Amino acid sequence: MTPREILALCREKEVQAVDLRLADLSGAWHHLTIPVARLDEDVFEDGVGFDGTALWGGPPTNESDLLAVPQPETAYLDPVAAVPTLAILCNIQDPLTREPFSRDPRYIAQKAVNYLRSTGFADEAQIGPKAQFFVFDEAKFTQSGSGSSCQVSAATEVHSLQSEMLQALNDAGLKVEGVLRSSQATPSAIGLAHQPVVTMADHLLAYKHIIRHVARRRQKQATFMPQPLAEGPGSGLHTHLSFWKKEQPIFAGHGYAGLSDTGLYALGGVLRHAPALLALCSPTTNSYKRLAPGGQGPVHLVYSQRNRSAACRIPVYSSSPKSRRIAFRCPDPSCNPYLAFAAIVLAAIDGIQTKLHPGQPYEGDRRYASPAELAELPHVPATLDEALRALEEDQEFLLRDDVFTPDVIQTWIDEKRRSEIQPLRLRPHPFEFCLYFDV
Repeated sequence: MTPREILALCREKEVQAVDLRLADLSGAWHHLTIPVARLDEDVFEDGVGFDGTALWGGPPTNESDLLAVPQPETAYLDPVAAVPTLAILCNIQDPLTREPFSRDPRYIAQKAVNYLRSTGFADEAQIGPKAQFFVFDEAKFTQSGSGSSCQVSAATEVHSLQSEMLQALNDAGLKVEGVLRSSQATPSAIGLAHQPVVTMADHLLAYKHIIRHVARRRQKQATFMPQPLAEGPGSGLHTHLSFWKKEQPIFAGHGYAGLSDTGLYALGGVLRHAPALLALCSPTTNSYKRLAPGGQGPVHLVYSQRNRSAACRIPVYSSSPKSRRIAFRCPDPSCNPYLAFAAIVLAAIDGIQTKLHPGQPYEGDRRYASPAELAELPHVPATLDEALRALEEDQEFLLRDDVFTPDVIQTWIDEKRRSEIQPLRLRPHPFEFCLYFDV
């Protein structure tokens, strides 16, 4: 839509509020809500000022003034708002230079796509994620200096709730492929149809927003926490990637699982850089409870056409070349999708540039593999701290064409250690009371 069309839509639908949304480095949405009377065509050019210190990984205080610049093509009517509300996603700019803010994750994803095009390998990268989530009847948790507690109760009825979620996603204009029905102890997922990188990251944040609000409307709690329960599967963000040139899928060929050499090289790049990627794609301490050995997450950095325990899978549901893609199964929905998708694209590009073949596929069943056999397989980092160290040692592929800057990567590493890893190290875990209270 154009700004003029958006203004006409506001009049037609009697919109009362305009919610300008922008993402910080962590992937959290920030909302700048203005009355509809304030929205005019100039706002799309001039933007709306805000205090950037509210952003996770934001600018220093002496450079904290920033602009949220609405992107008209992202506008949609929010189906879960209390009053008629138009949501518009924003890019972040410096108010003095009008240059993009270097820590704007949406800008980073846009740069990744531009870099892909500059290589000549492809015109477009398509992403199709399956973002899983749990629904609880209730979830209570407290944290103070003298204690902490957590209590969750799995939702007893999720099927009708999923239908409501599906309708709300459709109302927001998100293209949905289908619903993965769940039981009480397993996560749900509503598959999103593949889209270009930036569009899909936009849609994934909208997806999470809508899922949470529909659940609250029914007095339930939805969470995208990777491993909220101690036993059973966690919530993944299985990320399907394909590259296209002149509307043709360049990963399709006559090699293993119908992949071309280019597709295999891209797969090799993702596996080669997976430990560093996980600092961005599985970016919480809880992520590594999902990826722990003995669990149901993909812990081995191998690939296969059907083996769901592999970190990378090549789906073979269809023989159509247009369906040929690679699925990276390690990411989870706690990630910032702009950064995660950009990093995966850059890893694939590096694999193509260096012709990095992934080696032989792994077709074994890890449930019946011997400890010695499993020990020989490369594996994911055991903790977030390990993943951050991998990112410190392997970041050159992210710095190509200044897609990620050293400042962005260092800010990410520092904030993760300061605000997540270190506080957890200093706090006793509730399970420690079970183990050690009577020592």
